[in-house]
Amino acid sequence: MKLYVLNGPNLNFLGIREPAHYGSTTYAQLLDMIRAHCEEKKIEVVCHQSNHEGALVDWIQEAYWEGADGIVINPGAYTHTSVALLDAVKSTQIPTVEVHISKVEEREAFRQISYIREACIATITGHGVKGYLEAIDLLAEWLQKGADA
Repeated sequence: MKLYVLNGPNLNFLGIREPAHYGSTTYAQLLDMIRAHCEEKKIEVVCHQSNHEGALVDWIQEAYWEGADGIVINPGAYTHTSVALLDAVKSTQIPTVEVHISKVEEREAFRQISYIREACIATITGHGVKGYLEAIDLLAEWLQKGADA
């Protein structure tokens, strides 16, 4: 199984940016946690982060061309603005789980809007960085059920 884990703008500033919302785990620590979890589960994982919308679209398309089985994505602020990310996920038809470190539904009104959610099989919010591991596990289980059907 091969998964892409994609992160949008400012997630490279984890541990620095608003620790009250995002915690003290750094982006490097998050990547180490994701890679260790995937290694334990025998999942190949490709991780990318960009502050640029087009790069995220390119990686969603790359996931298609590289035969990825699924995507975990935290689009950051692009969650609330990007039809391009929605269209990319819809175009590739790769099963995708949206993840957010903070509980966006309890924050500012604009953060409660998610364009990409329409194309996702699930959304995990407010579970901190562990939400990524939950998203990976949820996606792996969903993919396995599909393979067994």
